Amino acid sequence: MARLTERQLVARLRERFRSGSGAVRVGIGDDAAVLTRGAGVSVYSVDACVQSVHFDLGYLTLEDTGYRAFQAAVSDLAAMGATPVAALSALILPRELSSADIDELTRGQALASLECECPIVGGNVSRGHELSLTTTVMGECERPLCRDGARPGEELWVVGPLGLAAAGLSCLRLGRSERSRLTRAVRATSSACVDRCIQAWRRPQALLLRGRELGSVASAGIDVSDGLAADAWQLALASRVKIVVDQERLRSALDKSLLETSRLLRRSALTFALYGGEDYALLATGPSWRRPPCASAIGYVARGAGVSLRARGELRPLKRGYDHLVRS
Repeated sequence: MARLTERQLVARLRERFRSGSGAVRVGIGDDAAVLTRGAGVSVYSVDACVQSVHFDLGYLTLEDTGYRAFQAAVSDLAAMGATPVAALSALILPRELSSADIDELTRGQALASLECECPIVGGNVSRGHELSLTTTVMGECERPLCRDGARPGEELWVVGPLGLAAAGLSCLRLGRSERSRLTRAVRATSSACVDRCIQAWRRPQALLLRGRELGSVASAGIDVSDGLAADAWQLALASRVKIVVDQERLRSALDKSLLETSRLLRRSALTFALYGGEDYALLATGPSWRRPPCASAIGYVARGAGVSLRARGELRPLKRGYDHLVRS
């Protein structure tokens, strides 16, 4: 495991679990699997949220934890342009969790389930050393939006905010002296910006309606869970193209709450947007004349490979960003 990146492991698993079934339209390697069932198309995905890996209860309530784990799973359906049908939830519960704690955790799941119109219909419970929530989601769509459809000459679009969640987590992680400095610097308007960033991390939203809108016009798509750079790399690799992010267009698309909070943190808003992750915005490609009003153009697709940032007329390669199997 220490020698494998996430991409390398997924490639090995794709080869190991190669399916000869004619019902499998999209298998391992995308945001979700797509199966053709009669005249319909079904979409399936699973997402694990593990304590000390994906979340720290020092920064979250148990209700927050249940809520964000469910929204993160459903975001894969949004990335495919699918409508949720139902979900399964597998919980690993440490012994120190009380019945009241479990009520709080599942209250967060239930709230997210209600908001996403995706009922939880079953699952599994087990004891373990750390809290873990694994959510399987099922959806349906007419035309799944996959990662491999980007073509040279198309635009790169983003729907939803970038960098807010990472900035919010950075605020929560401040040491005592830094937190004191930030508190002294905060005005009423700045405080609202900081609160919005923290809320973006604690309570992300799966962009289901926007995903369905993109599904009818975009050529490729992915949700931004690991940071813009990392997920742009996923699109570029799947589509065998080069993706170019325009720095000025990206900066123009950033939320004012991110810009203000980054200023207070003395950090780069662009770095939060490119490498932060956990925003669950949607990244897509398509021709300019099909760009929907909800999308901002932040770059383009070109011939070649990899991902680059265009700044002041020059291109420089972007790092691949977060990898689930490589220590940062």
